[in-house]
Amino acid sequence: MIEFKGVNKWYGAYRALHEVNETVAAGEVVVVCGPSGSGKSTLIRTVNRLEAIQGGSIEVNGQNVHAARKDLNALRSRIGFVFQNFNLFPHMSVLDNVMIGPLTVLKRDKPSTAQKAQALLAKVGLAHKADAMPAQLSGGQQQRVAIARALAMEPPVMLFDEPTSALDPEMVGEVLQVMKALAAEGMTMICVTHEMGFAREVADRIWFMDAGQVLERATPEAFFTAPRHPRAAKFIADIRAH
Repeated sequence: MIEFKGVNKWYGAYRALHEVNETVAAGEVVVVCGPSGSGKSTLIRTVNRLEAIQGGSIEVNGQNVHAARKDLNALRSRIGFVFQNFNLFPHMSVLDNVMIGPLTVLKRDKPSTAQKAQALLAKVGLAHKADAMPAQLSGGQQQRVAIARALAMEPPVMLFDEPTSALDPEMVGEVLQVMKALAAEGMTMICVTHEMGFAREVADRIWFMDAGQVLERATPEAFFTAPRHPRAAKFIADIRAH
């Protein structure tokens, strides 16, 4: 479903991604972890071209994401993206936030779009908040609306960029619960997260990054019990000590 081939990314003289060669199969849940500044968020943002790359290629469902003259709206409509800071439209109701993509990009009709949006809000446990404004919601509720909004485009791939890091601790669980349900349904997902319990429970594979490289790729069991790369072993030891 997703293939990184020799991906390189620079910010000036700083090399943010270094020869990344990885694949994500359809229906697979990959959790990307590593220390701050390791390139995790940069990597995930290259998948829908929020970040340009300077070398290599990325394919999603057989399409070269970074090809010249690519229709970015069409590309991004097929890749759900959930941001750290929700990014809801503050002047629109919860329901309108979920409906806007299908209405404006996919040109769907309003009655069926409203019905689908209501169903998605029910799926994330927020059917009763359809008429509320984003400012009236908790952070956890806003992030669940953001997930519903991404799902409204019926994407085959969902990307999560540290979706719980802006939340108070008691709200983290409600967002992870929605993500777990999506994984159980077979959604192809890449999740950048510091939630190691989630990684252990839900991931099919874990990629460990440092200094712009994927240093380890393993099942959760192997990663947490017998990491092979010394840097990954130190990362896990530090988590346990903390």
